[in-house]
Amino acid sequence: MTDTQRFIAARRRAILGEFSNLNDMQQEAVAATEGPLLLLAGAGSGKTTVVINRIANILKYGRASDSEEVPPDITKDDITALEYLADNPDPNWRERLQPLLALEPAEPWQVLAITFTNKAAKELQTRIAAMLGEGFADEIWAKTFHSACVSILRRDIEKTGIWTKSFTIYDSADCNSLVKRIVKDLEFDEKTFPPRAVTSAISKAKDESIEPEDFADSAAAAKDLRRKELGRIYLEYSRRMKDANALDFDDLIMLTVKLLQNNADIRERWQRRFKYVMVDEYQDTSKLQFKLVKLLSGGYGNICVVGDDDQSIYRFRGATIENILGFEKQFPGARVIRLEQNYRSTENILNAANAIISENVGRKGKTLWTRNGGGEPLTLHTAQDERGEADYAVMQIQKRIREGLDFRDFAVLYRTNAQSLQFELALKRFTIPYKVYGGTRFFDRAEVKDVVSYLAVVANPNDDLRLLRIVNNPPRGLGSKTIDTVTQIAQRESKPIFEILQSIRLYPELQSSAAKLARFAELINDLRTKDLRPDLLYDEILDKSGYIKMLDDKPTQENETRKENVLELKTSIIDFVTRNSENPTLAAYLDEIALYTEMDNSDSAGNSVQMMTIHSAKGLEFPVVFLAGAEDGIFPGQRAIGEPEEMEEERRLCYVAFTRAKQKLYVTAAKRRLLYGRTMNNPPSRFLEALLKKG
Repeated sequence: MTDTQRFIAARRRAILGEFSNLNDMQQEAVAATEGPLLLLAGAGSGKTTVVINRIANILKYGRASDSEEVPPDITKDDITALEYLADNPDPNWRERLQPLLALEPAEPWQVLAITFTNKAAKELQTRIAAMLGEGFADEIWAKTFHSACVSILRRDIEKTGIWTKSFTIYDSADCNSLVKRIVKDLEFDEKTFPPRAVTSAISKAKDESIEPEDFADSAAAAKDLRRKELGRIYLEYSRRMKDANALDFDDLIMLTVKLLQNNADIRERWQRRFKYVMVDEYQDTSKLQFKLVKLLSGGYGNICVVGDDDQSIYRFRGATIENILGFEKQFPGARVIRLEQNYRSTENILNAANAIISENVGRKGKTLWTRNGGGEPLTLHTAQDERGEADYAVMQIQKRIREGLDFRDFAVLYRTNAQSLQFELALKRFTIPYKVYGGTRFFDRAEVKDVVSYLAVVANPNDDLRLLRIVNNPPRGLGSKTIDTVTQIAQRESKPIFEILQSIRLYPELQSSAAKLARFAELINDLRTKDLRPDLLYDEILDKSGYIKMLDDKPTQENETRKENVLELKTSIIDFVTRNSENPTLAAYLDEIALYTEMDNSDSAGNSVQMMTIHSAKGLEFPVVFLAGAEDGIFPGQRAIGEPEEMEEERRLCYVAFTRAKQKLYVTAAKRRLLYGRTMNNPPSRFLEALLKKG
């Protein structure tokens, strides 16, 4: 072995000595820093630990562990010292030999780590801080797709010539409200164009990068009347969003992609900045997200994606499994490292999960294994009906509680929310505490959306949707006819509603309500002129708007709860101000809460049984899991049977459900089930047949 070879080998071994707590494949992943890399990370394989340690390696040692480059002035003593360190981990020696170990270490701000939840981004920064210090963690761009795009757009969006930096972000509820109003204004039937279905169609069009004009033209050419009318809604939706200086979640990504594609200077600036790009949960990315990742990583080509094709379960949200299956074609020269050792579940659970997923054709292939031992066998139980199914689960919970487990150790998973009812009733009968996930989010509560709308209008008075929510809330004696007239005038003159209110005396048809509308405009203008921190501004809004007084004037239990929620929002604002003490802007706070997702919900379940859909359970783990409704027509769902792609997604969903269990998995079914008001006699799930075939 030459001196150069000895140096390279010793340097790599010495670097990986710092990551000796990882298994061999995890260390391979940490060491692979350059070029495109796909980490196929099976359920429970410690992928977050790998991501964090890989970032630490990049920040501390740069590309040294993945390079054959050798300093020109190395000596035999250098080689000997590195070999000694490789065999004898010593912090003092590591510090002394740092110049030999490192090769172009990245600055923290050169690392972009994209996650799917703010909670995951925060965990990444916290653990990096624990390893390397706060300074490193604070400057890393650990963000969700949407928050990364917001940061780029707040700087560069005015290049579009349409939106300004003070743009508002609409969540799904806002978008549905806007569509509902448009459908009404266009005199279409809401039953034909349900808001959720329309926003879903618009979202799909945006993911395909189809502009509203092109969508409308293609519908006209195809002579598809419904699609043509949908095109009119899309056109009007786009126009009103632009007039309101507002963006929805799809716009955040689509506009960022357009900015990067159409502006070489902006594209090159961001590409120069991000030397290393990492994307978690890559199997859940959409077509637009793929384009964004490819653009941002185009400077250095150091793109690492982490995911599990077997856990791609969000097709209904626009995720495309082709992104992960075709990674090597999209990024030539890509390496693939499989993380197959599972640290979560027992052998019996993993064998069952492997048996289910092995029947899928569209997958890259891997087999989970563990050193956790065989563990308890799976229990398959078929009850007479849905009540018996729930009672059986409760009896097993009671039995295991007597054996020393806590209520929080149990999860009941189901394919659809409608299945939860019988389990809730059974748990109540036996006075077992439980929590159902999937209820109304804090930021979706009506009173919270009301006061957030005040904040949004103060930040961006062109936001017609939020303005219409608060113009008569609390009641100001404005009838629906007056509000409709204001809206019609604004549309006729192509002006924001707030601009109409500021010159209300010019419109004779509004004279009877002019004083009231003018007072509202004065209220907003007064709030906009106050140079206050967001928490102090919030106090002004609650006082001057009369919102709290409205709740106090009708002292019911419901209004007391609403008041508590309104005041709790201030806790959120104070927390934001504390975390951003140098520059706690209102716009930044509105961005933060707009990008909050259900998966970021940190409410503790306490010591209670946890109930949720399988989709909601992804990323979680529990000692004992009950998977309910293992019947054809329930799981897999009726619509999936006979559709190969849909069945593959259902198997992936089953694989996710199985791998949530750490120690024990129960799979339950019913011979007869009353659901959706009708009695079903479903055969056992074909997933059970797969288990029986595999033994």
